[in-house]
Order: sequence, then structure tokens, then C-alpha cells
Amino acid sequence: MRFVQLFNGADAMGEGVGNWDGHKTLVKQYSVHRPILDQPVAALLTDLKSRGLLSETLVVFVTEFGRMPTFQKGASGRDHNPSGFTVWLAGAGIKKAFHHGETDEFGYKAVKDVTSIYDLHATILHLIGLDHTRLSFYNNGIERRLTDVHGHVITPILS
Repeated sequence: MRFVQLFNGADAMGEGVGNWDGHKTLVKQYSVHRPILDQPVAALLTDLKSRGLLSETLVVFVTEFGRMPTFQKGASGRDHNPSGFTVWLAGAGIKKAFHHGETDEFGYKAVKDVTSIYDLHATILHLIGLDHTRLSFYNNGIERRLTDVHGHVITPILS
């Protein structure tokens, strides 16, 4: 199994363009980042599909939290929001053109088909052929699971 992580942010993109952490000037920052990211991601998915590799390659697009539905005081950006955010997955057993879960009408908090990061990890591990309940690591004198005692495979998103 191969694993490749692509990182988009910080100054890794060259010329000091910063990152996606849009606290202050959301429109200005995202206008720089969107074209840097959109074309390569589209090309990656197109290439994987054209070569027949998308069916066996899991693409996971995730961040550690979402953004509040409102602007921060004194800024034209938005603060962190761990209560409602988007993750997308493609390929390797994921349903095509499918969404799972919803936030409240305001876009603040997940309210329907709520999942956790543990569930996401359990699902990713399942898709790459690992049973998350049997995967553990030794930390601070105790065997721990990546999904803790939580985590369930999100079966409705599987094809």
C-alpha cells in the first residue's frame, strides 16, 4: 500500500502566499489559494480516473475544522468551527456524487447524520483494508486505538 500526502498551505506553495487560515481577509486569501489548488486537484482526479486507478485509490480532502458561518468581529474572515465542517472523499469504494450529513439552517452545527473524526478514521482504515478495532499503538504505557473507543465505519457513504 502506498500513501501520499499533499499539503496545501503555509509558505509551501512558494512566494509567501500564506495559508488557508482565513481569519482576517477571507476573500483576498481564498482568491489566491483557490486557483493554486483547484486545477491540480481536478487534474489528479481526472488522471486517476483515465488510468483506471480511481477505483483503487482513496482520495481524502480534509482539514481539522470548518469555519463559522459569520465573520469575526473587526475582520473580514471567519473563526474556527469544529461543530460543522466538510470533508470529501473520492474513489476506492466511496459513492459517487453523494453527500452525507447536514448542518443546521445557519450552518453552525452538524444536526443530521452526525459523524466524528473517529468515524472518518475508522472509514478510511476500512477502505484501505484495516480493521480499526484491531489497530493499536503503544503510548504513555497503554495500548491505544487511533479511533479511541469510538469510531464506526460510515457505511452509508460506501458504494
